[in-house]
Amino acid sequence: MFWLCFTSLLSVTAVTSDQKTETSHIRIFPAANQSIAGVFQVSNFNNLNQPQYNFNASDARKLCSSLGVNIASKAQVQEALTRGLETCRFGWIDEHFAVIPRIKALSTCGQNRKGLVKWRASVTQKFDVFCFNESDAATQLKDAATDSLLNRSDYSRKTQFPSKTASPTQTTHSTSSSSSLPSSSSTSKTIDREAQPARFVGSAQSSARVKAILITSMCALLLTAIIILAYIKMRRSRALSSDAKQQQQEYIETEEWTCGTNVKETNETAQEDERMQVEEDAS
Repeated sequence: MFWLCFTSLLSVTAVTSDQKTETSHIRIFPAANQSIAGVFQVSNFNNLNQPQYNFNASDARKLCSSLGVNIASKAQVQEALTRGLETCRFGWIDEHFAVIPRIKALSTCGQNRKGLVKWRASVTQKFDVFCFNESDAATQLKDAATDSLLNRSDYSRKTQFPSKTASPTQTTHSTSSSSSLPSSSSTSKTIDREAQPARFVGSAQSSARVKAILITSMCALLLTAIIILAYIKMRRSRALSSDAKQQQQEYIETEEWTCGTNVKETNETAQEDERMQVEEDAS
């Protein structure tokens, strides 16, 4: 049991170190905390800071999980494409094939095709990966709904009162809401930016530390339970041994008392016989 717990701790430590090594060279596109419809692409960069395909289907899924998110589905990448996501590198998705979202056809990207370009390759083939952040998607959807309501309200006011202009407060609020949306113009600017390093490594390491703490606690509880059971068993064996010795002592004392009684009765019988013989001889 002790060696099992020790092996588990070593495996968790190895997983933690592997995650740290892998994530030290990954980059996120468009950029950290700037996903489009919750979707972002993760690439691996070598020591020369050049992108290279490095994740098979299984590694891609694990990488998104280590970043605290899920691997994106085809529908989620398609939604991000309609909102302006465009890349030039294939990435794994949840349906076990790779895709490139393309808005414009380009001979050097996605076989000069537009839309969601698919590549059904072997699961051992290495690509990038598309991950999906559900909280980002929900926030962007909420902002989009708010911006749509504000635009409708502004349009109706301008239609009903053409001589009046919107107040500075409304204009500022509308501008701040719309700026949080990945519009086509902002998306094109974001795409031109250099991919930034991942910032989710801390969550992966903290998760591994929590697992290590849980395994250590469980091992400690198991060892404590084993010690308690061994102590109880030892006490019982001692108690049984003591009872057996006491019974044996009582049996010996009973035998000695029985033997003494028999000897005494035999002596009395012999004396009585001698007395009777003397009396007969005297008569």
